[in-house]
Amino acid sequence: MSRASVTRDATIKMAIFTVCSLVVTGFLAAIMGNFGFGEGRIYQAVFTSATSLEKGDDVRVAGVSVGEVKKVEHYQRSQAKVTFRVKADVPMTTATRAEIRFKNLVGERYLALEPGSDVAAAEGLKEKATIPVDRTEPSLDLNVLFNGFKPLFSALQPEEVNDLSMNIVRVMQGEGGTIRSLLENTSSLTNTLADRDELIGEVITNLSQTLDTVNERSTELSAMVVDLKGWMKDLARDRKVIGNSLDNISDLTDVIADLLKEGRPLLKDDIRELREVATTLSRPENEAILEDLLDTLPESMEDQARTGTMGSWYAYYLCSVGLNIKLPILSDIPVLNELQKALSKVSLKSTAKRCQ
Repeated sequence: MSRASVTRDATIKMAIFTVCSLVVTGFLAAIMGNFGFGEGRIYQAVFTSATSLEKGDDVRVAGVSVGEVKKVEHYQRSQAKVTFRVKADVPMTTATRAEIRFKNLVGERYLALEPGSDVAAAEGLKEKATIPVDRTEPSLDLNVLFNGFKPLFSALQPEEVNDLSMNIVRVMQGEGGTIRSLLENTSSLTNTLADRDELIGEVITNLSQTLDTVNERSTELSAMVVDLKGWMKDLARDRKVIGNSLDNISDLTDVIADLLKEGRPLLKDDIRELREVATTLSRPENEAILEDLLDTLPESMEDQARTGTMGSWYAYYLCSVGLNIKLPILSDIPVLNELQKALSKVSLKSTAKRCQ
């Protein structure tokens, strides 16, 4: 076989494989994306709430997908209008009801179509007609629903909670075949509570003791509540003063910040000088002087206080004076040296009786 024949056969096989792959992929996309190739009709439905219903969600009849949601928009301030497409062979009458239901616990929704109660007297619904709000029903509020079942969920395992929650949603949405499973889960819950009867009894006993203790302190508790009420009333009355105080505190903070910013260089210099003073005082010769000063300071202060008791003045008597004068040394002159010795020992003493 020639090389050209081999290449031609491989090309034909590749083309056939590519075409088949495209066909299969197209069918899968149509199934998963809910694309319809047949004839379809467009309708609208008005709901009081269409929360979490989005474009592309399923439209189902008896659980079978028959179309998709095309658009969800705001309508007349407090309502929502849903535009959807269904297959041409789906019967739509003036009695048809539209309901938004949960597809799963993640929050996905789908639009369910129900035949309604008076099907025999109903007429065919024209294309692009609108199902009024009195024949529609929004989805359940799971927050309110699950809050009511919270005590039950606390006694189950996570997977049991998921099963029970989904069954509750289906029962509330009117889907059949799940009552038995719901009852089985409820029975399991009842058995679990029965197995923990002793533990529940202990909890109730402890709770009773706690309530008895609170009851014994009812007077103190009432007084605390009354005082707290009065305190809150005083705060409410002084709320303007407190608000103004907060403004003043803010201004004070700004002033203090400016003061610290301006005073920081001066404070830095003072600390440096203080360090030099501390270094000087820490010298041995200065420590002796400082200790002598501290030892004689109490007696001196006592004398000062005694002297000041005569009035708002101090009366001092100068009994003796000692001077030590040093002259600048200009030259080595004997006369100046003798004069320096005389000035170094100048001493004056009063002979008054009060100085004896």
